[in-house]
Amino acid sequence: MSSPYSGATPASAPQGYAEPTPTQPVTAQQNYAADYSGNIGTPTTDAGRPDVEGTSVGALIGEVTKDLSTLMRQELELAKVELKVEAKKAGQGAGMFGAAGFAGYMVLMFLSIALWWALSHLVGHSWSALIVAILWGVVGAVAFVMGKKKFEQVNPKPERTVGTLQQVPSALKPN
Repeated sequence: MSSPYSGATPASAPQGYAEPTPTQPVTAQQNYAADYSGNIGTPTTDAGRPDVEGTSVGALIGEVTKDLSTLMRQELELAKVELKVEAKKAGQGAGMFGAAGFAGYMVLMFLSIALWWALSHLVGHSWSALIVAILWGVVGAVAFVMGKKKFEQVNPKPERTVGTLQQVPSALKPN
């Protein structure tokens, strides 16, 4: 059976990086530095500093570039996992809102039937059903007019984003 996290391990994963399994899920609290056991690649001195004597600057820059690349891949994976967890929570919350909306609909339906039944003792079944329907028509019309006004206030153009993007070319020009 394939792991639900398949594809999570970077192609050039450093030693000590294990693909998460269902028994070892990646969480927001995971410490990637703790995953590395022992030597990462550069020997260290007794003081704990990297031993770079005799190593060229190009090799050091290559090591830093490789470490930054690994760090960025790991951060990207962490962000993906966090977003999946948050999306799942949001989906569950949306489902609960849907259930609450359906329950509210059922309450309104049965209250409408109760009002219809109560009014039927005064004016008859047909007229009481018509009164309840007219009441719901008025509620629907008011909701429609209010919703239309709100939609007219919506600006589909993200003004602040457009403004900041227009400033980017001038920021890249040398002074």
